[in-house]
Amino acid sequence: MKNKHRKITFLNIFLSVQRDLIVGGQAVMEGVMMRTPSAYAIAVRKRDGTIVHTAEALPKWSDEYKWLDLPVLRGGATLIQSMALGVKALNFSASIAHEDLETDEEREKTADLDAQTILANGTTDEKFLKAPIKITMPEKTETRKPVQAASAVGSIVFALLFNVLLFIVAPLVLTNVLFMALGWAASPEVAANATWLQTIRAYVWEIKPDSWVAFNLIDGLVRMFFFVVMIFTMSYLKDIRRVFEFHGAEHKTVFAWEAGLDLTPENAKTQRRQHPRCGTSFLMVVMLVAIVLFSIIKFDALWLNLLVRIVLMPLVAGLSYEIIRYAAKKESSAIFKIMTIPGLWLQNITTQEPDNSQLEVAIQALKESLKLEPEEVENAPIFERELEVVV
Repeated sequence: MKNKHRKITFLNIFLSVQRDLIVGGQAVMEGVMMRTPSAYAIAVRKRDGTIVHTAEALPKWSDEYKWLDLPVLRGGATLIQSMALGVKALNFSASIAHEDLETDEEREKTADLDAQTILANGTTDEKFLKAPIKITMPEKTETRKPVQAASAVGSIVFALLFNVLLFIVAPLVLTNVLFMALGWAASPEVAANATWLQTIRAYVWEIKPDSWVAFNLIDGLVRMFFFVVMIFTMSYLKDIRRVFEFHGAEHKTVFAWEAGLDLTPENAKTQRRQHPRCGTSFLMVVMLVAIVLFSIIKFDALWLNLLVRIVLMPLVAGLSYEIIRYAAKKESSAIFKIMTIPGLWLQNITTQEPDNSQLEVAIQALKESLKLEPEEVENAPIFERELEVVV
């Protein structure tokens, strides 16, 4: 009986250790990517109903570079790794969608050939049936991988430029023009014979607000407004809404795991969709941290302010990562939880209620990722010593 009690207690401690693993993920087209500390897995449902998946162990950079495990710095490293995994997950889901499309095209071709055969067999002209037919099929060339790689790089570059223009350049310029129009910043001296290009340059080239705190607050609010409008507009697209449903499935599955429940669609369905460690919350915290940090750093030249905002983004991301990580803990203070509230509100848009089939995909992804997670308890003798005391 004592040995049985020992085994049960050991199992409970093992489960407790495993549930402490930080689990995250990302929604993709018809699927979910789940990430644990040492691995990641992607699961996607094909049109025929089957779930295909791939999984891979992740290198732990902090083992080789100890400084990457330091607070703030680990946030930047995690962000870079998450972006790389996100691209992999999107490419995997896109390849599955491409395979489904090719399958549909093959079926259509087969159906057309069958229809032509029926028409030919139905004719009374014997020569028509006996006419020689030579079909030359084009040779297949393996160009998909280079094309996909180039497309992925192009998409990343375009996305980075688009985000810099929309969330850094545009808010800064608009805020500067607004402050000048309201008389809250010094207006430039423009010559009477200045061209329209010279006039525009004079108004946007320098930033001289009466209050840098107020300027950065408005700049941050404009940035948030652009972000919310973009997300809200995208939510009306059918394909994006489908991705948001898988996003909800990802969150519900993570909540079920963290609650220690069996990973089943029934258990996951009862969980909340809004998670404090979500990327949506992270982006909102990034904007709040940026308002505070950029209020301290100020330059008159517009281009210097733009440069500072771009160069300091890793620092802003690192600080935001620590806030999100700490806010997710039960013992965190109210101020950290308050900072995540805007992100939780916005998740009412970026996550939608999933069905059981979508939950099954998210659960499959998490299970495949957990299979590659090392069993920490086996190499932790401290638990065995604690067992001797407990039993």
